[in-house]
Amino acid sequence: MSDFSLPCKFILKPVLVTFAKTSDMTECYGSYFIHNGKLQPSEIFDNSLVYEGESVYEVLRMTSGIPWFFNDHLNRLRGSAKSRKKVMLATPEQIKGDIALLSKAEKKKEVNLKLVFNYNGRTGNYLLYYIEPVYPDREQYEKGVKGVLFHAERKDPETKIINHKLRSEIYHKLILETAYEALLVNREGLITEGSRSNIFFIRDNVLYTAPDKMVLGGITRKHILDISTETGIKVVFEAVKESEIKRFESVFMTGTSPIVLPFRLIGNISFDVSNPVMPELRKLYIRMAEKSMEEFGR
Repeated sequence: MSDFSLPCKFILKPVLVTFAKTSDMTECYGSYFIHNGKLQPSEIFDNSLVYEGESVYEVLRMTSGIPWFFNDHLNRLRGSAKSRKKVMLATPEQIKGDIALLSKAEKKKEVNLKLVFNYNGRTGNYLLYYIEPVYPDREQYEKGVKGVLFHAERKDPETKIINHKLRSEIYHKLILETAYEALLVNREGLITEGSRSNIFFIRDNVLYTAPDKMVLGGITRKHILDISTETGIKVVFEAVKESEIKRFESVFMTGTSPIVLPFRLIGNISFDVSNPVMPELRKLYIRMAEKSMEEFGR
């Protein structure tokens, strides 16, 4: 699997959701979904199954019906449910079996899978369904993407609580600036993370990223840090000041969909997208993902 054999988008992160209403547009991408262990036609999918009441979820990248880093996502989902004093609504074996059932029905090569435990009602809703993928293309990996700075911070960085207002504000900022991602700046002027990614700066082949307690730790970030340790790349856990980003040569984001994606611009400041550290990290990460898929099938 080459760096660019992976199409379109990615996710990752245990998320707490508390909503009352959602858009009329269904987020189920495909012809089928799993609801409490049963394969159902997507025509009867209702967003309220996910967004009414409290939910925790994971989004996993899938290749030919096999998820990347299944155990990591499941462990994080378990931790997310536990933090909310909730029970798991399906066992690992049930989830594996249902992934196989959905994959057989859909036969999609590259896609993202959403796994949801919704605690609305007496029995709750356990859901598996595909969401439309939007992965970076070859040109974006080679030439980088544009980022913008956005002044906001999560109240509880280690638990992602979906905030429609903040999400909407960031979305409109990205549209207005024709940007790919927003880098969040806290009240102290420190860049913590991306709106849907983790952020790394590079200077003299040293990686700089915010401390764990300041960010929602992504699975991709975790493995990039492991790879850095194994390959001898130094990592400094330090949030970069908004006023000092010019001091860095390169900047990249990590996430389920982008994997390792360079920024060519943040605001009006340009960065080097040719630093060899970035494609090397991406290559080694994909190798780890392939290994995780092999382990899932055992």
